[in-house]
Amino acid sequence: MGIVKISDLMHENLRVAGNALSRSINAQAEHWMRIGMLSEMYPGLDHRDICQMLVRAELAGGFDIAAVAAPPPSGKPRAAAKARH
Repeated sequence: MGIVKISDLMHENLRVAGNALSRSINAQAEHWMRIGMLSEMYPGLDHRDICQMLVRAELAGGFDIAAVAAPPPSGKPRAAAKARH
């Protein structure tokens, strides 16, 4: 675990979103970081696809960047490809 410095405005955005979605500030920040990271890794996926990927990853034992970092030969993310079979 480490410390990440963010602006006061981003901290307030995290607080508001976290309260609205029943998450702590840290949990909301981690959620947004996961979504952003996966959006950059898989630009062809929309928000719904990414959320489904995260749910599948959680059901499979938790989100692990190594498990989703490289797509299988089909070009689909592993978590998504695994759940569709």
